[in-house]
Amino acid sequence: MDWFLRLREPSCSPNDQRDFNLWRDRSPAHRDAWMKACKTWDLMGEAKPVDDRLQPRATRTTVPLPRRRRAWGVSVALALAACLVLALAGPSLLLHYQADFATATAELRKVTLEDGTTVELGPRSAVDTDFANGTRNVTLLEGEAFFDVKHDPTRPFVVNAAGVKVTVLGTAFDVRMKPEDTTVDLVRGLVGLTVEGAAHPFELSPGDSVVIGRGDGRISRSRTAPEDMAAWRHGRLFVNDVTIASVVEELQRYHPAWISIPSNDLAHRRVTGLYDLSNPDRALEALVQPYGGKIHRISPYLRVLALF
Repeated sequence: MDWFLRLREPSCSPNDQRDFNLWRDRSPAHRDAWMKACKTWDLMGEAKPVDDRLQPRATRTTVPLPRRRRAWGVSVALALAACLVLALAGPSLLLHYQADFATATAELRKVTLEDGTTVELGPRSAVDTDFANGTRNVTLLEGEAFFDVKHDPTRPFVVNAAGVKVTVLGTAFDVRMKPEDTTVDLVRGLVGLTVEGAAHPFELSPGDSVVIGRGDGRISRSRTAPEDMAAWRHGRLFVNDVTIASVVEELQRYHPAWISIPSNDLAHRRVTGLYDLSNPDRALEALVQPYGGKIHRISPYLRVLALF
């Protein structure tokens, strides 16, 4: 389906066509997948492509297998499906097993810790807490959390997030983990930030937003109005000069369907705006419409963003 959408884009080049031909002819499985993609598109009610490059070159005749072989094939397919589910869901299940508090897709949750600190969890987020021996340690395992820390000068409150350590006495801040970086936004108070591999810790003041690269440890700082920070708690997503792909990554945590952007051109366009998290489909439309993009609802479980 990614190839199907890529070849329909106005920016499709001869190199794309060549790469597609190589991919399709590489194996019978690729040709079968291509035919299924074409059939799926027809079932959506779309017009059949007029360009020959969008038509499968050959059809294959399916010979019914004997009953025993079919049964064996079904068993193998079910086993492979089970392995796929474990491969995809396993890491998430493990994190939720480790966590004291966790949320699912589109779920927001507010919890009060034993010291009176409140933690608001975004969707697909998980935290582990450790208050043993007079400490106050929290580990963000996944996603995003907003902390409103109960002041206690004798017990620093420490949040660990993928090599980034935030140390506070009493303050309000947001921590967001993504595969490529970790972001800390300070709304109120003062925090000390320690980054794994960095020479010295440093402090943040209200309105400071810091992004730490997960791979290279690169640190970038910017200023944001405190009232715009952690807007997700009120059902809003505020972004400033970021790529559509990064916004989709955020919206994915609120949408039960998988969201795909086959077009690199569309994915790398930059946007600034405020989006409604209570209706992820509407947010996706508002995100891509200014660039002429559209949402294709392939099924309840798949959304494809494209430039046609």
